Amino acid sequence: MSAPFGKHPDTLVRQDRPFNAGPPLRHLRRFVTPVEHFFVRSHGDVPQVDSDSYRLVLTGMIRKPLRISLDELRRLPKTSVTATLQCAGNRRLEMMAVRPIPGELGWGEEAVSTAEWKGVPLRDLLAAVEPLPEAKHVAFSAFDETERHGHRFTFGGSIPLDKALSPEVLLAYEMNGADLPPVHGAPLRVVVPGYIGARSVKWLSAITLQDEPSDNYFQAKAYRLFGPQVDHDNVDWDSGLMLGPFNVGSVISDPVEGETLPAGPVAVRGFAYAGEREVARVEVSIDGGRTWTIAGLGREHARWAWRLWEARLDLPAGPHEILCRAWDTAAQTQPEHPGHVWNFKGYMNNAWHRVRINAA
Repeated sequence: MSAPFGKHPDTLVRQDRPFNAGPPLRHLRRFVTPVEHFFVRSHGDVPQVDSDSYRLVLTGMIRKPLRISLDELRRLPKTSVTATLQCAGNRRLEMMAVRPIPGELGWGEEAVSTAEWKGVPLRDLLAAVEPLPEAKHVAFSAFDETERHGHRFTFGGSIPLDKALSPEVLLAYEMNGADLPPVHGAPLRVVVPGYIGARSVKWLSAITLQDEPSDNYFQAKAYRLFGPQVDHDNVDWDSGLMLGPFNVGSVISDPVEGETLPAGPVAVRGFAYAGEREVARVEVSIDGGRTWTIAGLGREHARWAWRLWEARLDLPAGPHEILCRAWDTAAQTQPEHPGHVWNFKGYMNNAWHRVRINAA
């Protein structure tokens, strides 16, 4: 039986309503993720937006307010970007094994995928509306509704104007060569490469230029990073770090947890990502991190996409724990254990990835 929204039957559904799901790791071994395997992160039900009557509104600290239809957007010069999107809560289950994280979705490694997006560079529209000098942030509003703490509102977020003016940030209406599917934000979504997925707002309704970040709940409170001593009882929301670029990380996609392999030469494969930087190196260990084998990086490469990698190991018979870590172009690497980055929201876990297997 098919999963909802055209997803593959073996999709890992973490929540039915709103729909949150992702693929088993075996479906994350290709450079571009097919739409049927691309993860879904939603905070409300998928809204029904009529493409014919759709109008995107640009307002705020600009000289020339604008309302533009989807047809008009499609007539503007189109560009593409191959970009990896990742939920800030990806790999949260590993943090949950350290200490409980109540009220948050238990994601494994599946809340990350890569697609080719096509649409209009956001900076082209910003040039048309002429931002005022005091504008520092670009806020996005969406059509999808959610409820938190007894209040109902739509999803939203923002990025700094400097990032919005970068050529890779798109208003996308195509995904992997076809029209954007409703579950992934049709008729129009933002794609902000290198940033956490929450900033790539789906079902885009309005863009507002302003001097401060968005005051939407999902920018001002939900997606913030706190220290290990903070919890729901003592949190000061204004003290959290506002999440933007995601950090360097890597995952083993083959072999998978619990698999039994023939002893001897084994190919270990996976993917690595580095946010606004690029992946410089991936290393694999089978002795707890005392020694490391450098993996080869895949030939397919795009500035804002993950790098596939492969390492050849010689495994003697018996149980093994395979570890991986990546380094980015600023010589930043991953922490050893999820306990080192634990926080009560379960965000930004980029600890060494570990897979336990048996060689026989």
